[in-house]
Amino acid sequence: MTFLDMLRAAGRQNGSMLCVGLDPEPTRFPSRLKGDANKIYDFCAHIVDATADLAIAFKPQIAYFAAHRAEGQLERLMEHMRRVAPQVPIILDAKRGDIGSTAEQYAREAFERYGADAVTLSPFMGFDSVQPYLKFEGKGAFLLCRTSNPGGDDLQNQRLSSVPGEPLLYEHVARLAQGPWNLNGQLGLVVGATYPAEIERVRALAPTLPLLIPGVGAQGGDAVATVKAGWREDAPIIVNSSRAILYASGGDDFAEAARHEALRTRDLLQQAARA
Repeated sequence: MTFLDMLRAAGRQNGSMLCVGLDPEPTRFPSRLKGDANKIYDFCAHIVDATADLAIAFKPQIAYFAAHRAEGQLERLMEHMRRVAPQVPIILDAKRGDIGSTAEQYAREAFERYGADAVTLSPFMGFDSVQPYLKFEGKGAFLLCRTSNPGGDDLQNQRLSSVPGEPLLYEHVARLAQGPWNLNGQLGLVVGATYPAEIERVRALAPTLPLLIPGVGAQGGDAVATVKAGWREDAPIIVNSSRAILYASGGDDFAEAARHEALRTRDLLQQAARA
């Protein structure tokens, strides 16, 4: 199955648009694991087990593992996710963006070393920095388009020139991803939940692409507004929540609390789609 096939199948099977982000920070772990970077795998595996039937995707953020020299634990976690939730695709959140020869190595890291189904990329060095990832048949790549951080305005919300009618940079990225860059139907876009009007604009420019939408939960994005802006019957959205799920409880019931929060968020998203 291709990444898009997996995504659609997981969405149907789990009745979900919810992506569970895995951003492990040992200082926020529950008491019996707190502060121990050697327990990153254990913490994340419990979260995966608790939410495997609620998620459309899992999204481990590689920096949270690499900063603690926990790449080996990430490899174990990827294997665990494929074993206990083979129906749920894994998006490696790496935001890579480099020249073609280096991109080839990053692509091997994501898809061969870690076995991810998709990866996040920065497109701002151009198509030759994206193309190496598209050589991996059936894999997905999400291009940063209109991100949830306030500083995104510095570049993404700027016009390409002073000529009236010229698109904003994020609009140009959306058009490229929907059109000439999407050679094998592998591309998606990252659009922040904190900008629902821009989600709606990206959806208009990229009507068939999957949208990865971070920012719901701790970052303050509105789940209902997000779904209304981006969800379409034939074009999936993947709404990510990380900290609100991971750290729903600081006690030994952290996995149970994570499941409760994931269930609440999943159902809220589904209700918004039906409204």
